[in-house]
Amino acid sequence: MSSIKLKAAMKDGTVEVKALMTHPMETGQRKDKKTGELVPAHFIQDIIVTAGDKTILTAKWGGSVSKNPYLAFNYAGKAGDKVKLAWTDNKGEKDSAEADVA
Repeated sequence: MSSIKLKAAMKDGTVEVKALMTHPMETGQRKDKKTGELVPAHFIQDIIVTAGDKTILTAKWGGSVSKNPYLAFNYAGKAGDKVKLAWTDNKGEKDSAEADVA
């Protein structure tokens, strides 16, 4: 099951994309309260969003983005487009999700 909830809908002549990603987004600077040890960095680094075969958004993130990040943006598209969001984190883990524009 994907860690991404992805929605895409036509709104006011553009496609509005909303994504909620479940991820711990650790900076590597926080200490574990029980052990006092630093919690290792674990965060989403790269995000690529495509519609069909076109890249419509790329993002480079770091440890300063909050836990379970939310991303929303608009692009000039049309109903029926297939939007795909994929991320890769600093540990090499990956996830992706697809949604049809309604």
